[in-house]
Amino acid sequence: MNRMMKYLVVLFLFLFSIHAHSQCERWQNKVSYKMEIDFDTDRHQYTGDQFITYTNGSPDTLHTLYFHLFLNAFQPGSSMDMRSLTIRDPDRRVGARINQLKEDEIGYQKINAIFQDGEGLRFTIHETILEVGLDQPVLPGDAVTLRILYDAQVPLQIRRMGRMSDEGIHYSMAQWYPRLCQYDELGWHNNPYIGREFYGSFGEFDVSITIDTSYTLGGTGYLQNPEVIGKGYTDDPVGPYASEKLTWHFKADNVHDFMWGADPEYTHDTYLTRDSILLRFFYRKGENTEVWSSLPEIMSEAFDFIQQKFGPYPYRQYAFVQGGDGGMEYPMSTLITGHRSLPSLVGVSVHELMHSWYQGVLGINESLHPWMDEGFTTYATEIVMDELGRRGIVPGLAPKEKLFSSSYAGYYNMVEAGIQEPLTTHADHYDLNTVYGISSYSKGALYLYQLSYIIGQENLEKTLLSFYDRCKFHHPNPDDFRRTAEKVSGIKLKWYNEYWVNSIKVIDYAIDTIIALDDTTSRIVLSRDAEMPMPIDLGVELSDGSALYYTIPLNLMFGHKPLTEGDKTYQLMADWDWTYPKYIFDIPQPLSKIEKVIIDPSNRLIDIDRADNTYPLKDR
Repeated sequence: MNRMMKYLVVLFLFLFSIHAHSQCERWQNKVSYKMEIDFDTDRHQYTGDQFITYTNGSPDTLHTLYFHLFLNAFQPGSSMDMRSLTIRDPDRRVGARINQLKEDEIGYQKINAIFQDGEGLRFTIHETILEVGLDQPVLPGDAVTLRILYDAQVPLQIRRMGRMSDEGIHYSMAQWYPRLCQYDELGWHNNPYIGREFYGSFGEFDVSITIDTSYTLGGTGYLQNPEVIGKGYTDDPVGPYASEKLTWHFKADNVHDFMWGADPEYTHDTYLTRDSILLRFFYRKGENTEVWSSLPEIMSEAFDFIQQKFGPYPYRQYAFVQGGDGGMEYPMSTLITGHRSLPSLVGVSVHELMHSWYQGVLGINESLHPWMDEGFTTYATEIVMDELGRRGIVPGLAPKEKLFSSSYAGYYNMVEAGIQEPLTTHADHYDLNTVYGISSYSKGALYLYQLSYIIGQENLEKTLLSFYDRCKFHHPNPDDFRRTAEKVSGIKLKWYNEYWVNSIKVIDYAIDTIIALDDTTSRIVLSRDAEMPMPIDLGVELSDGSALYYTIPLNLMFGHKPLTEGDKTYQLMADWDWTYPKYIFDIPQPLSKIEKVIIDPSNRLIDIDRADNTYPLKDR
């Protein structure tokens, strides 16, 4: 097949997929990495010999490739340094620390040469972005293989990656290799690194790391030579070693990144889940990490529940690695700090594990849509932690009296301070770190929790499972999720994203008045006092101890939630047109028998003023 024919075939498939396939089934580019790393632990430096095979699944011809060089951010005067020095609320872990690094403490990646088919290529380094001009462009359907030779130095631990963390871990190796930028229907995602989020192509990794024999390594990928390594990978540790260095060989398929941690004092524990997923734990034993011995059994229970609730985990192992500066997710693994109480250690482990579903397997663009990755992960973490608390398997962890109370508090504080920004804001471009955090984690989680109010809890759970199943390994976007929820629930939801995601408009409903029309009938008047419209659930408690429940759909929904949810059965009322500020309806109950009327008895509506949501009103 000649190149023109290949181009026409790819173009046809691309156009056909737009019309004939469901969401998420879009073209993708694929990358294959083969790396040989020689690590010098005395100087904290390493050399890399890296082959990259890039397959162009797009309908575009690519003349230039872009790579991330994350390590170059850890130098005085870098964009990441300047951002931290000038933002009003800098990350306390960064602050002015980059600006104070000495020459032997900085990070760098120096590109020595790049080859295509044995010929050297032109390249330009824009601090953390490597621009490579190709001698031969990559046509649709074709692939190109490059070889990159480079030198690198690991910086002091500041943000996510580095050497000698506060807990004494020697190396947290994340964002450590020249990583191809993602190219999708929006073009190249080649934003300079300022310490925020990540996005990359799915592919294969074949990584050989040669390092001092005293070190134990753990992270992404399956070890290919356990009989050589020992160190907990086989039953019988191997030694003495024939040389001062040992090569660790890992492989991982269908992942978009590769992380590893290394320390000479790592303890390596393993635990097999009911579904035969091998959990690995790498940590330094000590007084501050005693609770790690309880973690394997707890995380096995968590793993089982997560798979039932959010979908099957597609890999055969997962590694919890002590390191980093808090908690950070990577495919098949996480870096987490280890000096914690047991509930805190379980909490960070569950949160980073849940990222495997949204950042790891779905591959959400967490730079452009951080609220989907962090918000959905926060939602799932709350559900899982509540389940663990209810089972009583984590000493010191109790179920919450009210789910998402901290997310509500964060959102309300942000609204009251008048510092909201739309969730469509790129992760790098929030004016404040505080607003990024509350928006991505809290408001993102509340997107799902409030969606359960709109479409029903059972429909939300079905939506999450369907979204994961249909969109895994396809980098879904907000519209992919919305359309999945619409198909599951039969309710139109474009308005919900337009308000909650695309704007900073808020929700505020009130009970305006309740009056007696006659001895048998009462009239209820509700009002919308803010910009964002919503459906309304209403509970009416009567003097005989019984209760009535009503649901008022929003006309933009073209449908309604299930009329039975939990122990409540709702009476369906006429739609509330979003342009009308008031809604009036009559109920066949005398006013004397009405003890209480409450908007949203389930407490899922994110109403900014709940004081006027309950009758009797304060002024009565």
